[in-house]
Amino acid sequence: MPPERTNAPVKLSLPLQYQQDIFTELRAEDELVVLARGLGLLHLITNFLHFHDAAGNNLVLVVGADDRENEWIGEALSEHNDRSKSPLARGLKVINTDKASVSMRERIYAQGGVLSVTSRILVVDLLSKLLDAEKITGMIILHADKVVATSLEAFIVRIYRQMNKRGFLKAFSESPEPFTTGFAPLANMLRNLFLRKASLWPRFHVAVSEALEGDRKAEVIELEVPMSSKMREIQNAVLECVDLSVAELRKANTGLDMEEWTLDSALHKNFAATIRRQLQHIWHRVSKRTKQIVSDLTDLQSILHALLTYDSVSFVKFLDTIVIGSAPPPGSNPHNHSPWLFLDAAHVLFQTAKSRAYEGKFDASSSAAFSAALQPVLEPLPKWDVLAEVLQEIEHDAYLHPTNVDESNSTILIMCSEVKTCYQLREYIGTMSTKIGTVTKPQHGDGDGDGDEISEEGSSADVIMRRRLRSYLNWKRALSNVNKNLSQEGSQPGTPTGAASGQRQQQGRPPPNKRRRVRGGGAVNSAAARVPNSSVQTQVEQPVEVINLLNEIQPTEVEETQKIEIDVDEFEDMEDYYELYDMNDLVMVHSYDGDMDEHILEEVRPRYIIMYEPDSAFIRRVEVYRSSHAGRNVKVYFMYYGGSVEEQRYLSAVRREKDSFTKLIREKGNMAVTLTHDKSAENPQEQFLRTVNTRIAGGGRLAATAAPPLVVVDVREFRSALPSLLHGNNMIVVPVQLTVGDYILTPDICVERKSVQDLLQSLKNGRLYNQAETMLQHYKTPLLLIEFDQDKAFTFDAFTTGNIRTESGFSTTGAATTSSSSSMINSSNAKSAQHLLVLLTLAFPRLKIIWSSSPYQTAEIFAELKKNSAEPDPVRAVQIGLDIDISGAESGDVMAAAGIEHRSFNLLPQDMLRAVPGVTPQALDRLILETDNISEIANMDEEQLDPLVGKEAARRIVAFFRKNLFDD
Repeated sequence: MPPERTNAPVKLSLPLQYQQDIFTELRAEDELVVLARGLGLLHLITNFLHFHDAAGNNLVLVVGADDRENEWIGEALSEHNDRSKSPLARGLKVINTDKASVSMRERIYAQGGVLSVTSRILVVDLLSKLLDAEKITGMIILHADKVVATSLEAFIVRIYRQMNKRGFLKAFSESPEPFTTGFAPLANMLRNLFLRKASLWPRFHVAVSEALEGDRKAEVIELEVPMSSKMREIQNAVLECVDLSVAELRKANTGLDMEEWTLDSALHKNFAATIRRQLQHIWHRVSKRTKQIVSDLTDLQSILHALLTYDSVSFVKFLDTIVIGSAPPPGSNPHNHSPWLFLDAAHVLFQTAKSRAYEGKFDASSSAAFSAALQPVLEPLPKWDVLAEVLQEIEHDAYLHPTNVDESNSTILIMCSEVKTCYQLREYIGTMSTKIGTVTKPQHGDGDGDGDEISEEGSSADVIMRRRLRSYLNWKRALSNVNKNLSQEGSQPGTPTGAASGQRQQQGRPPPNKRRRVRGGGAVNSAAARVPNSSVQTQVEQPVEVINLLNEIQPTEVEETQKIEIDVDEFEDMEDYYELYDMNDLVMVHSYDGDMDEHILEEVRPRYIIMYEPDSAFIRRVEVYRSSHAGRNVKVYFMYYGGSVEEQRYLSAVRREKDSFTKLIREKGNMAVTLTHDKSAENPQEQFLRTVNTRIAGGGRLAATAAPPLVVVDVREFRSALPSLLHGNNMIVVPVQLTVGDYILTPDICVERKSVQDLLQSLKNGRLYNQAETMLQHYKTPLLLIEFDQDKAFTFDAFTTGNIRTESGFSTTGAATTSSSSSMINSSNAKSAQHLLVLLTLAFPRLKIIWSSSPYQTAEIFAELKKNSAEPDPVRAVQIGLDIDISGAESGDVMAAAGIEHRSFNLLPQDMLRAVPGVTPQALDRLILETDNISEIANMDEEQLDPLVGKEAARRIVAFFRKNLFDD
């Protein structure tokens, strides 16, 4: 039984009232806590763990934590223990794959304390009794939104609650959206977690609002940065492509739930994944065009993101990679690839994007559209100028208000969405204070691209953009040379002529523009040419033009010197090992990192925070940080592009979270009491009746046993959902390290389970052949189970369209199969897999194949296969396949017990003996049993072989081995 809980006073660090209220609830009863993002979930969990750690004599398990969260919890518990000086506190111990030793885990469990254990290790230790569930004081489940009925966490909770009724159970999540999908999602989640109460804490909760909106509220300055006219034009073009693509999807796939298939939903990063998930069960029936559009939506979303984060030159380079990746191969029909590239909006997108980086001089009096000269435009990101102004304002404010007035440092913390943006801002800030000399550049402040030139002192943006443009043009020249070489190879005999003809077009004058109209400003108004073998019209620059442009933007001597000062830093990355900077003179650029941002705020204690990109969770973390420390002032600059996708995503994310909490509150108010069915708590007589086998065979009496069926499972199989479903079907699951097979159902039945992807890999590398060979050596009935995903289509293209097909279309055993099912395979891979499976069955005729549409059906198939059969021996299953002598009895008795031939002998020597003249199948069996190896047989004479194989066979065997190969 778990030890009694100690009510000794423990010093906690929960400064806000709503945090204290949640802690009080957690102490009182088991519940699911759903907290809004950024309100300090890990801070709350570490305080709760410290409360039990300081009490001592406890064993508390943390399930579902990743490496970063383990690091956070470990450091937080150490700090709590240092402050509280508790002699019983021991901190956090982590058990993961690096500490997989059985003896080590057993010793750690016996010592107790707070343990973070990976789900796969914990479920094996609970089933194998290495960890006694009754000795567990309590269990904490993180990321409860990911706990579904087939997950390992649900499996762990079921085992824990069956064996331990007294220990506490708490579950936490800060993602309310997954709890609102499906029918009664909150009730189903509580049932999976064996909990009855949910505690909901949105940002608009009264206690949360009062705690964060008091006198300690952080000062937030909102900066709406307008996009340039060309950026708005590009964004509108991409949104038009997205809208048309979504409309075509809705038209081609009627009958599905398309409520979320809107342009507003398309702004979210997981929109394409959501559509793909909805189409998975009919993926084998949707058209190629639909599949291509779903893939294109991911590219379009990436373009929207890159527009606001990449500089203008990097954005053009990114678009070039999109075109290269979407271009059809030579000789194919380009209309079958990426339909959005044929839209007028796509033309506007590519041409306007290029005009932000460089453009040709337009001469209305000339007959040619472009002269042999290009000029750089180098439009910078609008946020760069605003960032420079904010940094100047902060410098002025820090001078007027020194740091001694509060507990904060004058550190400037700049937060952005990704690491790539961090490098970009670091380069920009590093060149801000350096004077580069005088350069000539076009006027781009109004974004009209009219080509007006002014002469001004070079800014940080100019230096960066010129450097980017030089790198891009060199990259494009190298890519052009590669394409030229490929085209020349393609023009050889026996290759498609598309590449060669495209190369001839590229070397000559570009074909005239065939479009009816061209929209856009600046260079977009001039004629454009189609790139050979491409599906989008873009301007083709001549080599002379590119060379002239490169010469124009070559770095000056001052710029080269400044470049060395920035790029060559002998102390690069030294700040990871030594404290080289004064915190009051430090500018930190950091990417959003979830709960880890709270560590940044606590350690750096910044006085100024610049949110270069919006993030609702980080705003709340700043609010919690400011409200928790009375003596620390924080000034936040919140930057966003007005009227952009960035703003819409931020507002939509806040609205979706609010709507999710509203739905959860409504469901909680109408929800009945959640009941969890525990089979272990049933009446013994009812359990007995459940195990009665009512199948009468041969007029025999009913077979009844009070013991549930047993299945031996390889520990590596606990990555799948099948062991959990077997346990849920009232089967005893015994985890062991198996050498042969994955599941042992009976002493005679061994099952090798393969998912579709694993099947393809195993057929490709030959691993499945070796596995089938070992199963045939040791078991009478070897089975190959091919298990499909329940959310995907249960179809094998080669089996449904090819000439070879089994009786029911799927199963060769007749063990329970349906033709309704799903996991899609590449048509080429499926054909290959079909051929290899046929070869496998021809090589091993006794190998049976079972097709299963889902893990649920697999559990039913296993239950049918185990009827009227003896239970397997786990010790015997482990010994099979190892170098252990298990043939203590007579050889004939061993084989008779197993019911198979040659189970302990290698197959390769047997094949060699079959090729020897005179060795019949009967003679082969006797030779294998009575001799040790082929060498012994080759050295035997006729008198020794006569008793084993007969006189005539002995004469032929001896003649074969003693024949002189050099005789005529």
